[in-house]
Amino acid sequence: MSRIGRKPITIPEGVTIEISDALVTTKGQKGELKQPFDPEFVKVESKDGEILVSRFNDTKESRARHGLYRSLISNSLEGVKNGFEKKLEIRGVGYRGKVQGDVLELSLGFSHPVKHKIPEGIEVKFEEKSQNFFSVFGINKELVGSVAANIRSYRKPEPYKGKGIRYVDEYVAMKAGKSAAK
Repeated sequence: MSRIGRKPITIPEGVTIEISDALVTTKGQKGELKQPFDPEFVKVESKDGEILVSRFNDTKESRARHGLYRSLISNSLEGVKNGFEKKLEIRGVGYRGKVQGDVLELSLGFSHPVKHKIPEGIEVKFEEKSQNFFSVFGINKELVGSVAANIRSYRKPEPYKGKGIRYVDEYVAMKAGKSAAK
């Protein structure tokens, strides 16, 4: 049996949950999320302040979805309670960014500024007095990670000087240049 799937999910304080036929709706202080699931593979029920996800049989599809839906429901509970955040850093001479309305504008050494439309439900904030450190915040973990990865993809950190956009805790293995090859 799935080790992750069989763990009960504790419902945090201030979060309400509704389970219908194929949808789990979570509401909290940060917002509301809806998580669909396949009722033919798993059963989701709420008992004594906990959510239990169980599967009907031991088919490969049921086992695969058992842990998946438990993790997705757990992430939605965490998102409406606290939210998720990814911190990024822009490194390079002249590299900077700013937010204008719902557009993130990045100067990354190209002949033009890169403009990234910020989707609904996501908030991008730069640190005070800094145009190089910013965070992507939202209640949907998948969307936060996807937006952060898309922003990072505009200029990934290169291995010689380390210029580009990276996650704050990311390690970039630096390579020696041509001068070190002698």
